[in-house]
Amino acid sequence: MFGPLIAKPGSSQNNKTGSWRSGLKPKYLKKNCIACNMCAIICPEKCISGEGKNNYDCDYVFCKGCGICATVCPKKDIEMVKEEGK
Repeated sequence: MFGPLIAKPGSSQNNKTGSWRSGLKPKYLKKNCIACNMCAIICPEKCISGEGKNNYDCDYVFCKGCGICATVCPKKDIEMVKEEGK
């Protein structure tokens, strides 16, 4: 019999999981942002924050480097860059 894998809901907020990122990370160019908020809405880790044009950023402590934010950005103002030291 299997028990629950997570003891408390929301426990991922307590675990710094960005250390095993995919090797890429999002870089916010902050040039053409229209503040559509799509990157923050679609992020599976909810590690993107910001309000207003050219003011969004990512918390790399939790970012996995999945690239979904860069894919959904209608202005292509987010690019995936190689992680330093990897």
